[in-house]
Amino acid sequence: MKYSYSNLILFFFFGSFFVSISNCCAQENLTYQKPPKEILELVDAPLAPIVRIDSKGEYALLIYRDAFKSIAELSETELRLAGLRINPKTNIGSRTTFYNNLKVKRASAETASQVTGLPKNPRLSNFSFSPNEKMIACLNTTSEGVEVWVVDIAKGTAKKITPATVNANMGDAISWFSDNNSLLVKMLPTDRKTLINPLEAVPEGPTVSVSNGEKAQNRTYQDLLKNPNDEQNFEQLAYSEIKKVSIGGTISDFLPKAMYDDISFSPDGKYLMVTKLKRPFSYIVPYYRFPFESSIYSPKGTLIATVNDVPLNEVQPKGFMATRKGKRRMSWRDDVPATLVWAEALDEGDPEIEVSHRDAVYTLDAPFTGEPKLILKTINRYSGIDWGTNSMAVAYDYWWNDRNTKTYLFDPSDASKTPGVLYDRNYQDQYSDPGSFVTTKNKYNREILEIEDGQLFLMGDGYSEKGQFPFIDAFNIATKKTERIYESSYTDKMEELNSAIDMKEGKILVRIESQNEYPNYYFRNIYKKDDLTPLTSFENPFKSLQNVHKEVITYKRDDGLELEGTLYLPVGYDMKKKEKMPMVLWAYPREFKDKNSASQNTTNPNEFIYP
Repeated sequence: MKYSYSNLILFFFFGSFFVSISNCCAQENLTYQKPPKEILELVDAPLAPIVRIDSKGEYALLIYRDAFKSIAELSETELRLAGLRINPKTNIGSRTTFYNNLKVKRASAETASQVTGLPKNPRLSNFSFSPNEKMIACLNTTSEGVEVWVVDIAKGTAKKITPATVNANMGDAISWFSDNNSLLVKMLPTDRKTLINPLEAVPEGPTVSVSNGEKAQNRTYQDLLKNPNDEQNFEQLAYSEIKKVSIGGTISDFLPKAMYDDISFSPDGKYLMVTKLKRPFSYIVPYYRFPFESSIYSPKGTLIATVNDVPLNEVQPKGFMATRKGKRRMSWRDDVPATLVWAEALDEGDPEIEVSHRDAVYTLDAPFTGEPKLILKTINRYSGIDWGTNSMAVAYDYWWNDRNTKTYLFDPSDASKTPGVLYDRNYQDQYSDPGSFVTTKNKYNREILEIEDGQLFLMGDGYSEKGQFPFIDAFNIATKKTERIYESSYTDKMEELNSAIDMKEGKILVRIESQNEYPNYYFRNIYKKDDLTPLTSFENPFKSLQNVHKEVITYKRDDGLELEGTLYLPVGYDMKKKEKMPMVLWAYPREFKDKNSASQNTTNPNEFIYP
């Protein structure tokens, strides 16, 4: 049985709506009007920045943006092709979130410093730390295209290193070399053809689709290719040349024109995996099911091996857990220099076939010419691994049909050892969520499991019937038992455990807020009571809302299902008189597999009140 659940937000408000009716049938030269000053101040109030902090907790990058896009941005051209939504003039995703200012703050300093040298009217995105975390690269979108900029974090300076010819349509536009001095950048090919205007183009013939009789039980996808004109436009937008760009701005050729998708360096930086799309395209599935091949290159661009070659994937078995045959989810193993890891279906990708294990996970060491090594079989569909040591890692799987997920502790060096199932639970059951394992950066600048004195650590949101109390548990690898070493005690505030800076010292980056207290970041020492060191001190720009009443209410649906909603009452509302007022209701349905999960309280009433 399925249970439908709606998030509810209820607004009661004072005032009246005034409608002006004129005898005129039309208006000329009508422009957008500004709302009253009180509303305009709320709309234009600056948002708190996103905080990106280095792994040592020494520097924080504050990334600012406006709350809303401008009319000019909303009016920009958008092409929808093969599941992508692209601005064909600037060559970046049309739904990209842009940021307009950067500040740098040394963790020990009282104030942040403005980054100098930024472009005029910046539209920044795709931030990427260098391996040594001393610089950060990003994209800047101009009216004509996309540029690459780099920021020296310690100096607080920014500079442009490419012209506005970057191709960010397929993502992964910038990738750092391990030497911290150069990046790989996807650039527009010099011979790119002019895009076809579908409103003006005259068809040269009919659109023909060929069927070989196989059943293709596909979902209904949005924004698919529809005709040869779409095919040509998609191909031209996907084409790029890969260039090597130094932080000084020197540009050199690396790989020739192709439809490049994913690009990733091995942990040791000595190999590069590049995935590129191929024809034929499809009119019934999106681009990520088009043919592709993944190849390994040297840091100089020399082809070493092709490690995956996937045909067009139009035909799959029925069901959400259906998948294709062959190698999938190929990536680098994070704890060793250069080893590939991937999964393959043991049930032919068909969820209707009964098998003891759905997926097998394999690895292949450099130079990628040997036989793959089986390291694990998962009962459900494989969904990832947190790497630890040569003999210990944590793997995850999931199964949508019953919302089950399993967490395994296993030995990657010996597949004959039976993996231990640490957790076997419903992933929609927030109350039973054990949290996520804490990771730390290794010598390759990759995230691996944090291990201290034979213990792993779990950091969780801490939802319960009594409220939300985020926690950190120590997990004993030998006994498989957990011990709670920190739990938030706030009942009038909301605390979010952001990241572990130093588990040995107990240093955790947290964010704390309340209904009237603007969110700010702190370093918490979890081994000392109430030991908080402020990292930021953002002022509340929405003080006119600080007396708005907010509470989480619960109620029973007609079928007995307990639900929740967030109630907002206006400033000055008389709680004793309880006068009936006009109400705005916002509801969004969610689907749950069981009644227990659907009725859980996962809303914190202490979250800051935004307009």
